[in-house]
Amino acid sequence: MWSEKKQIRIAVLDLYEGQANQGMRCIKEIVHAWASDKGFELVYQEFDVRQNLSVPDTSFDIYISSGGPGSPLETEGSAWESAYFGWLSNVEGFNKTASEADKKNVFFICHSFQLVCRHYGIGNVCKRRSTAFGVFPVHMLDPGTTEPVFDGLRDPFYCVDSRDYQVIEPDISKLTAMGASILAIEKNRPHVPYERAVMAIRFNDHFIGTQFHPEADAVGMHMYLMREDKKKTVIDNHGEAKWQSMVEQLQDPEKILFTYHTILPNFLNLSVQESILSQQG
Repeated sequence: MWSEKKQIRIAVLDLYEGQANQGMRCIKEIVHAWASDKGFELVYQEFDVRQNLSVPDTSFDIYISSGGPGSPLETEGSAWESAYFGWLSNVEGFNKTASEADKKNVFFICHSFQLVCRHYGIGNVCKRRSTAFGVFPVHMLDPGTTEPVFDGLRDPFYCVDSRDYQVIEPDISKLTAMGASILAIEKNRPHVPYERAVMAIRFNDHFIGTQFHPEADAVGMHMYLMREDKKKTVIDNHGEAKWQSMVEQLQDPEKILFTYHTILPNFLNLSVQESILSQQG
């Protein structure tokens, strides 16, 4: 029983390829804070997928797959992708035969989300016309309003977005066939003649992902924006008013802070509750 063993094993697949990032720090902090709050003995392990072809086995209880740099298209067929999708196939196979209490939950973030969408062929993964970087509203679709991982979020809610690529033009027939549902999309702008990006999908009962960064914290993002090179990039591309607005929004407890304290903690709670309820049933 989860309630008896009090140990939780969590694997984080690191797709950052050794590049400096805030994502891995934020994931680690969220997981450790959650485990401490719940009184779990945490076994936490990171796997450097892209540099070391390192992937976890199926002995972990929960998996989180990170964001990462570069194109989600140009690495198709690479050795690290083969290792990554081999891991994914192993988890899928495990979940097909495991008891409900033992099934593995996986959360895919940004780059991982794009890779998985490409792998399943459920949307057009392509380069954006310009980089999305900053704090943006995300709008829920009907399935998002009843998604337990989104429980407590408002519509729209706010996220940190940092990407040059996007998932658009979802294949609804494929999504339906695999039991998937779109939870949220980019800000709806009818006056702009571009397809809205898909921002969150529940792929199945145990796999869920977002194209934004739910792990992003206000402190790390503020440090990032205060770096002279990043400040200059934002101002050059979007103007000083945009940079100032982003800095101010990071201090708003109803925006990034709220998302940070909601999505991944909800995912972790749900992963444990499903197992406990199944065992009790």
